[in-house]
Amino acid sequence: MNDKKTTFTIRDLAQEFALTPRSIRHYEEVNLLSPKREGSKRIYSKSDRVRLQLIMRGKRIGLSLSEIHEIITMYALPSGEKKQTQLLLKKIEERRSTLHQQMKDIAVMLDELNQLEQRLKPD
Repeated sequence: MNDKKTTFTIRDLAQEFALTPRSIRHYEEVNLLSPKREGSKRIYSKSDRVRLQLIMRGKRIGLSLSEIHEIITMYALPSGEKKQTQLLLKKIEERRSTLHQQMKDIAVMLDELNQLEQRLKPD
């Protein structure tokens, strides 16, 4: 996407981020995005585009929309950037811990399936 561009349509963002316009409208409904309006047309700013990048990054690492909202809105608070970074680091560690536990659980389940399969196979 052209970095010199200052406004974007819902179609621009949908194409850039491989999303449906409906998904972008949903992010508006949960107050993650707030484009300006010209009649019924949505006009997204560079800031909205950056927020959408952050939303997509948060989703990729497994954060919920409420967690993403908390992190994004924290930036506007006094000392917000530092608090935002601390919260994000905490969320990353929590997500990492969850994923490690899931890996252990999967390994146990695979082992149990292998053992069961061996017992059931005829000699």
